[in-house]
Amino acid sequence: MKLLLVLGSDDHYDTFVQTVAHLGYELIRYRHVLKAMDNIDEVDPAAIVISARDFPRHWKILVQFVRHERTKETCPIIILRGESFSAEDTSKAFFLGVNGVIGDTLEREEEVSRLNNILGSSAPDAHAPGQTPRFFVEPWNRISLLVAGLSGEALVIGDVKTISSNGLSFISEHPQIKTVQLHQELTECSLRAGDSILSPVCRVTGTDKNISLEFVSFPGDEQSALNRYLEETFSK
Repeated sequence: MKLLLVLGSDDHYDTFVQTVAHLGYELIRYRHVLKAMDNIDEVDPAAIVISARDFPRHWKILVQFVRHERTKETCPIIILRGESFSAEDTSKAFFLGVNGVIGDTLEREEEVSRLNNILGSSAPDAHAPGQTPRFFVEPWNRISLLVAGLSGEALVIGDVKTISSNGLSFISEHPQIKTVQLHQELTECSLRAGDSILSPVCRVTGTDKNISLEFVSFPGDEQSALNRYLEETFSK
């Protein structure tokens, strides 16, 4: 699946590519808006990103052109804004049908999360057989993790980075997190998902920079409660 990049300059290009590399897109870049528009049908992008800094007037033309035949659901469009992109421009962008307006420096973690969430819905892995959607957690999503029962009776607070119905990844600065072993079962976990406090049994599947967990089981109907929260929160 192809991600169409309409970027005139090379500023922040490498940072952007590194940020979305894990999503698995084939990246197609055009330096001119009209050329990109001429080749929309041939490229048939799954999503489009255009720099408003490079094209302060033409981004509107591109959005209108794409939205004439492609919906927000079938082809997400993201605007990369610069310092001069006003609140009025942002309102206009959403009125025209963009899916997100993101700072082009990608310095703010919440904007990187939003970028990943928008593009993740159309990414190749999102449509692979047997795959469940993975969502990038933003600060306001009310998702957090506590892990108890580690050595020294530590209570570890996890900063959840991604989540799906099958598991999550998190980071923690607590020193006891270094004692976690691959394939270890964690039976004393508390997962906040909105107003619900869930008690999954988790298995460690990764111990790199982020700790990855898969959900082994939930008591009662807690799995359904998690699924509902994910759908209500991330499928808007």
